[in-house]
Amino acid sequence: HVQLVESGGGSVQAGGSLRLSCAASGYTVSNGCMGWFRQAPGKEREGVATIYTRGRTSYADSVKGRFTISQDNAKNTFYLQMNSLKPEDTAMYYCAASPGSALCYTLAVKYVNYWGQGTQVTVS
Repeated sequence: HVQLVESGGGSVQAGGSLRLSCAASGYTVSNGCMGWFRQAPGKEREGVATIYTRGRTSYADSVKGRFTISQDNAKNTFYLQMNSLKPEDTAMYYCAASPGSALCYTLAVKYVNYWGQGTQVTVS
């Protein structure tokens, strides 16, 4: 049984930082693709960042240079460091996983096999 559990969301002022964590069980984060998505009210869920085996990363244009995805294989956990946060970053953030590579190349929702429950990020 695969379980992804996010933590680290909260409220922050514009320009601030937050770090999201996603702890995995029943799934090894060093295998396949791990990613972060977000969904704002009234909008579609969108890919934010992904990290693939051997550390290859991809980012949405809107977060490049501000967000960093990383993983700790020993803890079976991956992270999203978010700096220089903007009000438009406000959303529910979800971690995601897929054994295949398509997710990491496309950041597309349809390639996600497993989802976390979400954690709210609010930037004011």
